[in-house]
Amino acid sequence: MNQLLKKLRKYEIMIRKVANNHLQGDYQSIFKGAGLEFDDLRPYQYGDDVRTIEWKVSAKGHGTFVKTFKEDKDQSVYFLLDISGSQEIGDERRKKIDLGKEIAGVLTLAAVHEGSQVGLISFSDQKEKIILPGKGVKQGVKVIKGIFNHENKSVKTDLREMFTFALNLIKKRSIIIVISDFIDENYQKPLKALAEKHDLVAIQVTDPRESALPSLGIIPVYDKEEGKTTWVNTAFGNFSKKISDTFTNERASLQTLCKKNQINYLSIDTREDIVLPLIELFRHRNKTMKRG
Repeated sequence: MNQLLKKLRKYEIMIRKVANNHLQGDYQSIFKGAGLEFDDLRPYQYGDDVRTIEWKVSAKGHGTFVKTFKEDKDQSVYFLLDISGSQEIGDERRKKIDLGKEIAGVLTLAAVHEGSQVGLISFSDQKEKIILPGKGVKQGVKVIKGIFNHENKSVKTDLREMFTFALNLIKKRSIIIVISDFIDENYQKPLKALAEKHDLVAIQVTDPRESALPSLGIIPVYDKEEGKTTWVNTAFGNFSKKISDTFTNERASLQTLCKKNQINYLSIDTREDIVLPLIELFRHRNKTMKRG
């Protein structure tokens, strides 16, 4: 565990340094702006988050007004971590599950460093590990142990249930960081509901094998979630193209869903270093917070 913490800490320090350099001292971090308390009203400006519009005041006919907020010192950051069987895709050295845990671990250290309360909900098709928010180094270690030491009860996926559970559990407005491959169906409605209530970040972990399956003839494909093997002919017709098109279309649908519901979206695949993609996420959130 000590070696793991050193590795995560190294990444976290690197991210902080690069962020400060790239954002020229105006680094607000990924964790600012969600744990907020109502402060005042001001006239609407182009680019403001429409969710902050105070409709009752605006309806009086004196212009459109938005609510402004001040930072809540007890801000909470929750990680919703998908640990179902579909996360096991990838090279033996780094599967999607490894990438997802790495991201959650690094961001846990960053959140603790900034004084946020940190909690964890890991899920398959059922609750796997729940750690309620807390502050400090001990809490950070507790969450990281929950991320890396947990053994699954199930390998199946139910994102709808995960988002519904989080919606019922988390009452106070928080930052919620979802880390998943989003390979599932019928989860859109509770995801939208989470975005209406909380500051939501969706990090999609992917692997090249999902979008570029080579033509290998007849091969066995093992479905870990169903526990069975199916033989498929990868050389038949346009099989590989269909796989690629399905992956591309599903990712595009998720991106559109996130854009419409003001969910920060980031995609990282198993070949990538996590530092620069997370920096881009920080930069985007900083711009959004300035406009709001």
